[in-house]
Amino acid sequence: MKLEFSSNRHSVYSLKYHLVLVTKYRHKCINGKIFDAIKDKTLELFEKWECTLIEMNHDLDHIHILFEAPPQVQLSKIINSYKTATSRLVRKHFEEHLKKFYWKEYFWNRSYLILSSGGAPIEVIKKYIEEQGKE
Repeated sequence: MKLEFSSNRHSVYSLKYHLVLVTKYRHKCINGKIFDAIKDKTLELFEKWECTLIEMNHDLDHIHILFEAPPQVQLSKIINSYKTATSRLVRKHFEEHLKKFYWKEYFWNRSYLILSSGGAPIEVIKKYIEEQGKE
């Protein structure tokens, strides 16, 4: 297996992460339209942060994102910025849909899961994410 690396001005790296975000109270409110809006926002934000989206999918109450980030990125800062930006987007454009789930301006749970992907081959993680929401 040949390792593939990315590079920027000051470093060569292979830093891949698996991020899982869960809706507040695990309400099953992520439909296809909401996911599409989140994915579009993800692509926009990741380009700004010089991150690369490898795979992304969802189930009704959570999303999975497999991405690569350069070493200068502070993961906690971009994750919190990401959650804020996507939450605002979803609450603004899908307010009527979310009214039946939330009485306050909630969308994401405060917690998140971030894993480095060094333990399993990327293809295994990618396949796992592709299968989300299929039963």
